[in-house]
Amino acid sequence: MDRRFAHIRDWIFDLDNCLYPAGSRLFELIDARMTAYIERLLGVDPVDARRVQKMHFHGSGTTLAGLMKHHDVDPHHFMGDVHDIPLDRIDRDDRLLAALRRLPGRKFVHTNGNADYAWKVLDRLGLAAEIDHLHDIFAADLTPKPEVHGYRKLLDQFGIEPERAVMVEDMVRNLAPARQLGMTTVWVDNGSERGNHGYDDAIVDVRVTDVGEWLESILGDNE
Repeated sequence: MDRRFAHIRDWIFDLDNCLYPAGSRLFELIDARMTAYIERLLGVDPVDARRVQKMHFHGSGTTLAGLMKHHDVDPHHFMGDVHDIPLDRIDRDDRLLAALRRLPGRKFVHTNGNADYAWKVLDRLGLAAEIDHLHDIFAADLTPKPEVHGYRKLLDQFGIEPERAVMVEDMVRNLAPARQLGMTTVWVDNGSERGNHGYDDAIVDVRVTDVGEWLESILGDNE
């Protein structure tokens, strides 16, 4: 094990555009369903719906947070609708699976999505059996990353010592609270929308482009 990570006992991963490549464009399907949802909700055309969607995403952290605040949207209905997508753009990732199996300690997924969708994605990737716990938007009391509340709930619920935990994310802004709490931070720089927004060397400990490749590099020879 790379000595920089030898003390780590808990590994916390984001899901979308992190455990699978942003280039698969899976999240693009969710994005399109969000726009369509707002069209129906507000009775607007696609251009206005897109504008509202991105306004809430950039202003509130997630589209859902903004819609709940300004339009009293039912979060369960919204999340079920927008995550109802085919998963054929992603495939089983045997390299990442093998690396996760070798990791010492517990493995978590902390996502702004909902658990039903997240488990389906993890199953599609072949990774579900290696994840000890999934902490979704509802487990975070509908408080999305990068607000610190969900991070604290995850740490408290599972007795995670932040100094012995690492957080892996494709969005720098979502690493800021992890760094503030004392975690080691890994930024997956793979072209996610606004992934580098708010970049600061003080926030990012390690910069990688592929999670499986990075884990292989720190785990070293299997022998």
